[in-house]
Formats: sequence, C-alpha cells, structure tokens
Amino acid sequence: MNKAARRVLVVDDMASIRSVVMALLKSEGYEAYGAGNGQAALDLLSKKQFDLVLSDWNMPEMNGSELVQRIRATDTKLPIIMVTAENDPGRVMELRDLGVNGYLIKPFKPAALMAVLGRLFPPGSKSAA
Repeated sequence: MNKAARRVLVVDDMASIRSVVMALLKSEGYEAYGAGNGQAALDLLSKKQFDLVLSDWNMPEMNGSELVQRIRATDTKLPIIMVTAENDPGRVMELRDLGVNGYLIKPFKPAALMAVLGRLFPPGSKSAA
C-alpha cells in the first residue's frame, strides 16, 4: 500500500492528542491534517478530499455524533473512525447506527490505530484523495 497517498483528517479538541496522532500517522507515511473541532473538520472536508476521518467523540461546539451525521449527509462512503473514552455497549451501537466504520477506546496504543488502518486500507487499495 502506498500510505503516502492516504490523507487522514484527525479531529480532536485537545491539541496535544491531535499532534501526537498526526505525528504517528506521518511517521507511518500517511498525510495527516488536523482540526480542533467539528466545524473546522467540515471546513477542511469541503476543501480537500480525505481517505479517512479519525474523530474524538466528546468535543465542544459539535460533538462526534453531530459531525458524523453532517458528514454522512453528503458522503456515505468516507471511512470514519471514532475515538472515545467510553467503552459502553450502548455507545458502540450508537456509533454503528450513525455509520461509523470503527472505533478506538482511549487511551489506545499506536499498534491499535495501525491495525484499524490496515483493515480499512488493505494492500493494493487505492486512495480516494
């Protein structure tokens, strides 16, 4: 897989987490962009094409649920991975119902994120961006 062609949007209101995840993605060959909230993410999505949105669930202004709904209103195929600190079966069902492609529980290890990306982008798959 040519990871360099994969464009990932990292959405998290905590700048330190956003920076660490973006640095990890870049170190693995991905092109990573960051947004500090849902509205900033929507603004970037309107300007650039992405292969994946990796978003925090709990954010001010626009939570992850609203962000997913707004993305899904215009794009049903863009993979979305939600990151949450809550390991609640009800939350997992809610995420599935919203059309999320997967989730990670905070804190997560870099290998867990890379495993999710490996499932979403199997070798030989092409970038949408």
